[in-house]
Amino acid sequence: MSDSPRDVVITGIGLVSSLGEGIGAHLDLIGRGPQPSIDAEGYAPYFVHPLPPMDWSSQIPKRGDQRQMETWQKLGTYAAGLALEDAGIPADEAVRAKIDMVVAAGGGERDATVDAMVIERARGANDREQVINDTLSTELRPTLFLAQLSNLLAGNISIVHKVTGSSRTFMGEEAAGISALASARARIAAGQSDICLVGGAFSAERKDLILNFELAGLMLRDEWRPVFSRSAPHDGITVGSVGAFLILESAEHAAARSAPAYARLAAVSGDRGRREPAATEDRFRRMLPDIDGSGQDTMIFSGATGIAALTDVERSVLRGWLPDASLRAYGTILGHSFEAQVPAGVALAAGALARGIVPPPFDSGEERPTETPPKHAVVTGIGHVHAEGVCLLEAVDGRRL
Repeated sequence: MSDSPRDVVITGIGLVSSLGEGIGAHLDLIGRGPQPSIDAEGYAPYFVHPLPPMDWSSQIPKRGDQRQMETWQKLGTYAAGLALEDAGIPADEAVRAKIDMVVAAGGGERDATVDAMVIERARGANDREQVINDTLSTELRPTLFLAQLSNLLAGNISIVHKVTGSSRTFMGEEAAGISALASARARIAAGQSDICLVGGAFSAERKDLILNFELAGLMLRDEWRPVFSRSAPHDGITVGSVGAFLILESAEHAAARSAPAYARLAAVSGDRGRREPAATEDRFRRMLPDIDGSGQDTMIFSGATGIAALTDVERSVLRGWLPDASLRAYGTILGHSFEAQVPAGVALAAGALARGIVPPPFDSGEERPTETPPKHAVVTGIGHVHAEGVCLLEAVDGRRL
C-alpha cells in the first residue's frame, strides 16, 4: 500500500443516454446546441428522456445473456463494455481479472403485464389472495425474482466482459452513484487497487417507477422546462434512461500501459442528513473544494433534480462560491437518472476537459456562454430525497477528443 495518495485518472468512458452512445458523440451533439430528446406522449402528462434504438449485441453478444437481463442491467452492461473498449483494455481474461468493479444499482424491474393481469383477475374475486398467488406462480418467469437482486448488474458485467476482480454494489439512488465513485477513487488513491470499473445505470421507461415518483409529488407535469427554469408549483423531475461507466486508474498504472487520460479525478465527497434547508445548504457548502479565483476557468456540471426547493439551494450556494464559473444543469439534456446521475456528470465533465471546451448553455436563462478553456470541472448533486455529493476533476495533458 502506498504511503501517500496516488493520482487517480479517468482513462475510459462509457456513456449511453437519450442522445446516443459514446462520449464523443455526446459532446458533438451538445456542441451543436443542446436539443433534448424527450417523449412527451407515451407517459403523458409526464416527460421521459428515452433510449434510442439499441443494438445490444454489439456489447452483449449472446442472446441468452440479453434475455435474462432487465433493461437497466442491459444498459449498465452495455455502458461498461463501452468504457472498457474506450480505455483500450483488451478482451483478455487474464488482464480483466485484475480490474476491480464498483457499481451503483437500483432494484429490478416489474413485469407490468403480470401486474395488470393480477389486478384484472382479482377484481371481483371472492378469494383475492388465492387468485394473486396462483397468477404470480404461473405467470411470472422464475428469473424475475433473481433479477430483483441489485448485485446482478455487477454479476452480468463479470460474465459478459470478464471483469472478475473485487466487486462492490451500492444501493440508494443518487447516494449510490456518489458512494461508488468515492469508494473506487479512495481505493486507487490508497494503493488498494490499480484500476477500477465504476458506474451505474437507470432505465426511465417504467410506468411503475413514474407512478411511485408521482405519488410522492416529484414529477414535472404538463409543460417541459429546463432544470433551472423550473419553479414551484411547476417544478419536478423528468426521468432519463442513462448508463454511465468509467475506468479509473492510478496515474502510474495508466502510464505503464500508455493509456491517455481524459482528466484527473482529484476528489469525491458525499454526505447526507435531514433535509432542512439550512442544514442541507451547510453540508453542501462544506463539500465544495478550494479553487483559486472567481472560477473563470472552472465549469460546474450540476446534477440538480428540478425540484425547486433543492435546486434553489444548490444554485444559490454555487453562485456564491464561484460567481464566474460556467454552470450547466445536465439534467436538462439527459433527464434525471438517479444511480447513474453523478457518474454521467463526471463522464460529461471529463470529456469536456479532454476536449478543452465548456459546452454551450443548456438553458438560456441561468447559464452563460464562455470561451475560456476550463482547467477544473466540478460535478455536483443534491439527491431528490437524501444525499449530497461533489466531485472535482482537473485537466491533464494528453488525450484531446
